[in-house]
Amino acid sequence: MRHAFISALAILCLASSGARAQLSDDVVRIGVLNDQSGLYADLGGPGSVTAARMAVEDAGGSVLGKPVEIVFADHQNKADIGVAVARRWFENEKVDMAIGFDNSAVALAVEQLAAERNRIAIAGAVGSTAFTGKNCTPNEASWIYDSYALTTSLAKSTVAEGRDSWFFITVDYAFGHSLEADATAAVKVAGGKVLGSVRHPLNTSDFSSYLLQAQASGAKVVAFANGGGDMINAVKQANEFGLTKTQTMVSLLIFLSDVHSMELQAAQGLKFVTAFYWDRDDASRAWSQRFFEKQGRMPTMAQASVYSAVRHYVAAIAAAGTDEAKAVMAKMRAMPVSDFYVRNGRLREDGRLVHDMYFAQVKKPSESTKPWDYYNMLGVIPGDQAFRPLAEGGCPLVAR
Repeated sequence: MRHAFISALAILCLASSGARAQLSDDVVRIGVLNDQSGLYADLGGPGSVTAARMAVEDAGGSVLGKPVEIVFADHQNKADIGVAVARRWFENEKVDMAIGFDNSAVALAVEQLAAERNRIAIAGAVGSTAFTGKNCTPNEASWIYDSYALTTSLAKSTVAEGRDSWFFITVDYAFGHSLEADATAAVKVAGGKVLGSVRHPLNTSDFSSYLLQAQASGAKVVAFANGGGDMINAVKQANEFGLTKTQTMVSLLIFLSDVHSMELQAAQGLKFVTAFYWDRDDASRAWSQRFFEKQGRMPTMAQASVYSAVRHYVAAIAAAGTDEAKAVMAKMRAMPVSDFYVRNGRLREDGRLVHDMYFAQVKKPSESTKPWDYYNMLGVIPGDQAFRPLAEGGCPLVAR
């Protein structure tokens, strides 16, 4: 009888221990880690924090009887600062998931730390294909794009139109390198050629020397493999130097906030690939109007993606009955993603959210009929065509 009592007590203790293991503490904490004050702040920044908070509010503010809290920090576009913040969050402040990043170097570093600490890292505006490729982990997801999705379809269609010689102006870190490499491959496959490239530091204000090299190359296309403030400065100065009169400008990454900063007069005619536009349909308009009422500006694809990812993450916790990272990731992969941001999305085993992307072009000033009316939507790129095939990514989690 005594042995039976001890056995029953042991089972009860194990069950109690397992229940405690399922719930890390009394709060689900989500950390928005991005550029809050620099050249990428408009595309993500405080607006992504607002989007995350909206997602939590729409989820009812809690999951499994636990409140969901949003914290945020500025990584200043420095990987060491980003990792230091994430380490503090994961080890001391019981943050369960970090999201955003909007910088490839930061994302690649935090991704590895999250895997080591059994936390989750979800990338927003992160272009490096290594995130879901050779650096992939079981605990990450990428919710918007990568350099393959941004460049491959755009380069092929541009070359097919006869603009078959290219010159790249590239930001000198992982994101820019990845953009240039994938665009170069697509240009060559389409029968075009690359006449040269030049790299510039992150957060460059004067592009004159780079633009002069692009002009001297004689390339039909000058491609900007950069983003945010760098892309804005490059395009504005290209207009001032007169490059737009003799060469075609292509931006490999454009956000709504970029066009707003440049204004239509400077940005008109730019063709690009995007994951989201606020005025795409009724659902996107309805959510974007709510965002506008809180933030005073229409959302970028980075900000919309944060909302989508947070809602999916919270739903996955509810489905898993736990906030343990691997169990949650399993549910995130099993559950379809369908909302105002993306229709019929699915999360692959390498962490890539596969979804439709869109060809778009910046409107002429005469075509814009209302505030924030900036894009003509030209066509849809189905997800299985937009993103790199799973077998080609080099993710060690994918069976070969």
